Amino acid sequence: MTRTEILAQTTWTKTRRMQALFALGLTRLEVAAAMGVGYGFVQNVYTDWVAAGGRPATLAPAATVTLATFAARPFTRRFGIELEAFGVTRTALVAELQAQGLDATVENYNHTTRPHWKAVTDGSLTGADTFELVSPILEGRDGLDAVASAGRALRHLGARLNRTCGFHAHFDAAALTIPHLRRICLNYLRLEPLIDSLVAPSRRGDTNTYCRSIRRPGAEAALAAATTFEGLQQAINGGCRYHKLNLQSFTRHGTIEFRQHHGTADAEKVTFWLRFLHCLIDFSEAHEVPANFAATTAHLAAFCPREVVTYLTRRQRELAA
Repeated sequence: MTRTEILAQTTWTKTRRMQALFALGLTRLEVAAAMGVGYGFVQNVYTDWVAAGGRPATLAPAATVTLATFAARPFTRRFGIELEAFGVTRTALVAELQAQGLDATVENYNHTTRPHWKAVTDGSLTGADTFELVSPILEGRDGLDAVASAGRALRHLGARLNRTCGFHAHFDAAALTIPHLRRICLNYLRLEPLIDSLVAPSRRGDTNTYCRSIRRPGAEAALAAATTFEGLQQAINGGCRYHKLNLQSFTRHGTIEFRQHHGTADAEKVTFWLRFLHCLIDFSEAHEVPANFAATTAHLAAFCPREVVTYLTRRQRELAA
């Protein structure tokens, strides 16, 4: 049965039509567009369909495709975060950060890494009293504790969010080899449909100017052919940093940047997102997600601790609702 014939089945439920489209090999984004329904609804139907044994025609049989099992390591990497929000003056924000025990200052927009938290302007944001809160270089569990303190400050002040706000995470890339970086890019690219379901609709697919999809035609082949860092940058970003995974930040900061998460002032969301990315980076050191793998949050148990998988599964359901 063709796509047109499936869509014309007026006696079928939406769920049955979506399952039939999945079986033809359509992506979740394509099904959402064809059916005129929300991505979250499609993701839920897809997850249940895969769990029941459904497999798109373009994928290998379920029995032959698995993820390598990897024991999650302690959170030890160096990282930094950028939180965009509005509704709080930068002066008030810095005062509250200091009250929470963090060294912080008000600055104009800049890309300089500081030894303190800085509250800067950002022209991409809309709303009254917009700001971007940028951390210093943080590390391990102590860094996560600092994130919790920043979250308390934002919550106490009632920081507000809208679709223009994002949360960017940087991880130190100084010691990452070309093969390791290539696998990080490949794995994020192959998991992107699943990761889309873990963030707000405004940050999914290729619809957001500031976090474009890395699933472009020829991207995997270009990554496979790249032998230098510059080659990987071109393959994944094409010369523009505004992608869900940004390698352009290495030139300026020595980091790889993950730009996909929607804006948040919730330290729990920030912490679990950082832990997920940390696990993905560690997993990618020696392991690769199979091509055309229909991943679900359950598969993340192969390389993430149970509490991370549980949290991300709950967030996926909340976002779908």
